[in-house]
Amino acid sequence: MDWVGAVVRFVVSALVLMLVGYIVPGFEVLGFLNALLAAVVIAAIGWVIEATLGKNVSPYSRGIVGFLVSAVVIWAAQFIVPEMQVSVVGALLAAFVIGIIDLFVPTTVR
Repeated sequence: MDWVGAVVRFVVSALVLMLVGYIVPGFEVLGFLNALLAAVVIAAIGWVIEATLGKNVSPYSRGIVGFLVSAVVIWAAQFIVPEMQVSVVGALLAAFVIGIIDLFVPTTVR
């Protein structure tokens, strides 16, 4: 994959995070730069978890484990991204909404 494709994916992911921030209570990402940083952090944490535990915990396996891992990754990102605030319920709802949005606007090549 080329670097332009990666940049486009992160911009789309940031826009999705901003949209989710408006829809989901308990999930707040302020500004585009914070959303872009959150997209990078979520991708990095997800990559580390997937590299450590294998592809079966990936959100793309569409199981309950993948959903819960996505929620934990979103919740953990708040400790790295400034001004990002996520409650546990907000992380669960955000993982659900992002999963639904990802069905229509995929942010990764499968």
